[in-house]
Amino acid sequence: MSNDFDDETKVADSHEVQKPGTRDRDRAYLIVLAGTAVGEMYKISKSETTIGRGSQADIQVIDEGISRKHAAIRLDGERVVVADLGSTNGTFLNGERVAGIHALSDGDKIQVGSTTILKFTFHDSLDESFQRQMYESALRDGLTKAFNKKYFLERLESEFAYALRHNSALSLVMFDIDHFKKINDTHGHLAGDSALVTLANVIHATIRKEDVFARYGGEEFAVICRGVDLNGAALFGERIRAKIEATSFNYSGATIAMTVSVGVAAVGGSSMQEMLQLVGLADDALYTAKRQGRNRVISASDDAAASR
Repeated sequence: MSNDFDDETKVADSHEVQKPGTRDRDRAYLIVLAGTAVGEMYKISKSETTIGRGSQADIQVIDEGISRKHAAIRLDGERVVVADLGSTNGTFLNGERVAGIHALSDGDKIQVGSTTILKFTFHDSLDESFQRQMYESALRDGLTKAFNKKYFLERLESEFAYALRHNSALSLVMFDIDHFKKINDTHGHLAGDSALVTLANVIHATIRKEDVFARYGGEEFAVICRGVDLNGAALFGERIRAKIEATSFNYSGATIAMTVSVGVAAVGGSSMQEMLQLVGLADDALYTAKRQGRNRVISASDDAAASR
């Protein structure tokens, strides 16, 4: 009988082995320690990387007290530095307000706004891969790669509060696959999983960078649309509906078609003071779409918003 310990040892290619101390931690990153998207990492690879709440910022942060262009991380020769961009409430480095330009060291903490703290660090490719996997597993649904419900609710709460304070547009689009149980019953649960992945791929390719796409539960999904009013969200919902209707996928030799029902709601009116009101309106509109025959978009009315 053979002994496993006597088997021939494979000689590894020298390129596959990294000797201790040879890993080059030369890639600069910011990692979110507190605030929305905890664990998210941003690579500093441009001469200037801007941080702010505006859509033009390289690192867009939704937080009370953050200016549109709040701060910048700059590559200055062999140094990496932080500079405040004239923000209203200031940028803080390790608890001290930044005045002028300050060089960054590995592990420095940068605070912008009331709750957002970013850690400056250097990574190598292994560190980067590990951090990215940790972030993805904590915040995203493993099957569809959409954000999970926990992250969705946290992000919607901050977006909703911001929209109320600044009287800005915010919409929520909720949708799910029509007759999803029939797909599972006819073709099996693996076909159902394939349907979810197919739908998610379509949505990932459709949304804007600032939109938040999440799996709300089962076959139900949601998209938070910042800066979009009810009419704009209804048009976006119709675009989703039409794209899904035009998409089919093959599973075990069968071509399977899908449709979705869509409900849309928006922040509006003095009566809406809680985030869950917005969720309830979009969810009610979704189920109205189902009751009216499915494969359609229904928008929550202002009257419905006032009655909740």
